[in-house]
Amino acid sequence: MNTAPHAKHWLPEFILLAALWGASFLFMRLGAAEFGALPTAGVRVSIATLVLLPLLLVRGQWPQLRHHLGKVAFMGMLNSGIPFACFAYALLSISSGLSSLLNATVPLFGALVAWVWLKDRPHGMKIIGLLIGFVGVTLLAWDKASFKPDASGLSSGWAIVACLTACLCYGIAASYTKRYLGGVPSLVVATGSQIGAAIGLALPTWWLWPATQPGPTAWMALAAVGVLCTGLAYVLYFRLIEKVGAAGSLTVTFLIPVFAVFYGAIFLGETVTAWMLLCGAIILCGTALSVGVLRLWR
Repeated sequence: MNTAPHAKHWLPEFILLAALWGASFLFMRLGAAEFGALPTAGVRVSIATLVLLPLLLVRGQWPQLRHHLGKVAFMGMLNSGIPFACFAYALLSISSGLSSLLNATVPLFGALVAWVWLKDRPHGMKIIGLLIGFVGVTLLAWDKASFKPDASGLSSGWAIVACLTACLCYGIAASYTKRYLGGVPSLVVATGSQIGAAIGLALPTWWLWPATQPGPTAWMALAAVGVLCTGLAYVLYFRLIEKVGAAGSLTVTFLIPVFAVFYGAIFLGETVTAWMLLCGAIILCGTALSVGVLRLWR
């Protein structure tokens, strides 16, 4: 599908979504340090549910949610419950920047799943954009990845496996949404998915709740990630799937590391080098080509 002529209708949402999800790694790192991995994920989706459900009811879309509840709840575990838990676990031992870089492999998993499952074979400019984006991510992550145990004794190798597992789940969820939830309003899908994830994580969250009550910083971080980076972000995400398709929407993950690195520099004092800026530019170019904003030929 040629989406370039219509980019003005979805590009602002695309950039906003990348900014929100880039911030989610920072917030989850702050939250997971006190809540732990599974409670962090459980609180995140519960807050998102509380934000989205009233909006759904006000718009009178409850009957549609009830009709599709089984499918959207299952998709919620694929697209929220499992990935959020995996990233929260990973953020206990690796940086938010590295986590976001690993998250940028989502389009590759998404393209593979779509090819195998939906017979949506990538070609032309889409392949070029994906390759350019992957090169940028690889260059940026080259000096950051390490499988050595960190100071807390946790294995960063397992953290990386957890991140890649989350990315595979995202790829499957995108094709599942396109296959079974096409035409379902974005607010219905977003709300139902968070309800499904909240139900799926309820027992682990209760069982593993920290013995020491988390402080206000951790609570504020999870409130932000629940309201902004989950509730609002998933409405934007499913709207993008409707506009540019599953694989095109997943390319937002190429842009997320740019925001994550920026947030890390501002709020965590991480150093931003010329190399990072160069790789960020490569990632941006790859993203633009992948979703049809730029063309090398007509």
